[in-house]
Amino acid sequence: MILLTPELRATLRVNAERSAECDHDPAPVVKFFNPLGAATWLATELYDDGDTLFGLADLGFGCPELGHFNLSELAGIRLSFGLGVERDIDFSTRTSLSVWADTARRAGSISQAQSIIWRIESAPVPELPTDPEGGKGG
Repeated sequence: MILLTPELRATLRVNAERSAECDHDPAPVVKFFNPLGAATWLATELYDDGDTLFGLADLGFGCPELGHFNLSELAGIRLSFGLGVERDIDFSTRTSLSVWADTARRAGSISQAQSIIWRIESAPVPELPTDPEGGKGG
C-alpha cells in the first residue's frame, strides 16, 4: 500500500509551511494504523526531508502523544502474515489536532477518540431562526 499519495503529501507540506503561524492547528490529514494491533498515528505535517511527520502517535499503551515520527519507519514495520502499517483510506476529519490530542488523552486512545469525535462531527446541527418574530414584527 502507498502510505502517502501525492495529494496527501502536498496537503501535509502546506501544513508544515504554515506551522510557524501562531494560530496554526490543522485537522489531521492522514491516519496510519497497525492492522494487527492498537498502534495508530495521525499526521498533520510533512517536513522538507519528505520523511519526518508531525502529529499524534498512539502505540497502544494508553498515552497518546504529540510528536514527530518517520514515514520510513512506519513503512519498514513488518508484521505477521506479511502485513505492514496501513493508511486508513476512509479517514477524514474537520476537527483540529489539538482537540484530537486532548480527546485521545482523556479517552486513552486515538481509536476511542475517533468514536467520540466522529459522533460529534456527524451530529446534525440545529438551524437557528434568522427572524425570531417569524416576520410578524414586534
